[in-house]
Amino acid sequence: MTNMPIELAGVSKSFGQIEAIRDVTLHIRQGELFGLTGHNGAGKSTLFKLMLGLLPASAGSVRVGGVDTASAAFRQVRRRIGYLPETFVSYDNLSGLEVLRLFADLKKVPRTACADVLALVGLQDAGERRLHTYSKGMRQRLGFAQVLLGDPDLIFLDEPTNGLDPEGIADFYVVLKAAQARGATIVITSHILAEIQDRVDRLVILHAGRVAALGTLAELRALHVLPSLIELRLKPGHGAGNALSHIAGLQVRVDGDLASIACQAGQKAQVMAALAPMMLDVTIREPSLEDLFLGYGGMHERAH
Repeated sequence: MTNMPIELAGVSKSFGQIEAIRDVTLHIRQGELFGLTGHNGAGKSTLFKLMLGLLPASAGSVRVGGVDTASAAFRQVRRRIGYLPETFVSYDNLSGLEVLRLFADLKKVPRTACADVLALVGLQDAGERRLHTYSKGMRQRLGFAQVLLGDPDLIFLDEPTNGLDPEGIADFYVVLKAAQARGATIVITSHILAEIQDRVDRLVILHAGRVAALGTLAELRALHVLPSLIELRLKPGHGAGNALSHIAGLQVRVDGDLASIACQAGQKAQVMAALAPMMLDVTIREPSLEDLFLGYGGMHERAH
């Protein structure tokens, strides 16, 4: 397995007067499942195309597997890349198996691998059916199947779970984790933030073509301080307000025997200790990736 890290140094990309990517420096590690997210127009698709070598950078450098994407040597690296665009399009008059055989020929992968890959994505019973009979979810599974042909070292997936039901999404990530386990480096974009937040190793949030935030979910929570929410059901006749009066900066709401306390991460133990004698039930909600996404976007706007 050849190492396939991705290194961007001071990368910018302009289209006329429009600067789509602005001074992005980023290192995606070998074997990492890396998330890429941002608002519409944040530059995600442009950054994808830069990393795939489909677009030249206006400034800076993009290196994949130690090779500059602008060099002739990148053609060899490209052979070890699997890519699924947001919308997978192929020939409707072909069967699923015929589509895979076409991709196998292009990738110089034995056609005998096609049936196994179809089974891996749950299409083993639909291989002989024409694509015009496929649902959106089935087409997406087929697109994922062509990515997996040849066991690529680097996988790019643009909104890969579009059209998949919850079971299909769960199956997709099982297969993706298996590819990661054998050493593949994976970059994935998704607007379904709750879906990726516990699955990616690290992620970058793009805003207006710049890196607004980069790190693990825990690191981003620590960098952009958002409160934890503690929701409790109290024993009858007990009030949370007095018990918490010695802790500064809390946001407390009480409705009968239900209490909601917003606090910083370092205050959770203190809050729980103060309310333990009167608690019947408790739920702690940590800031989600969606909270962070909206928070970083707002922070960036205020900074400009």
